[in-house]
Amino acid sequence: MTDAKLEIQMLHDRVMVRISPESGERRSTGGIVIPATAQVAKRLVWGEVFGVGSHVRTVKVGDQVLFSPDEQFEVEVQGQAYLVMRERDLHAVATEQTEQGTGLYL
Repeated sequence: MTDAKLEIQMLHDRVMVRISPESGERRSTGGIVIPATAQVAKRLVWGEVFGVGSHVRTVKVGDQVLFSPDEQFEVEVQGQAYLVMRERDLHAVATEQTEQGTGLYL
């Protein structure tokens, strides 16, 4: 039996995202280190898109997206953890240039 590598293709409106490493521990403006486990309120995090389904219209592989990691499905592929969610669960997309936006930059 051969160990053939299989390509993963996301279906429908599903997006596969890996949480950015810097979404964990963070620093306050005063320089205090805040651990990733500290929860004051529900926190949105940034992640990178690694796969999109055929019905996804607003994001593409490589985009940085903002989403809530709570209540998402997690899958492990080759030792790396990814989250799978619907496109509608995304709150924002960071792109190099947009027609309309907030004027904020990462």
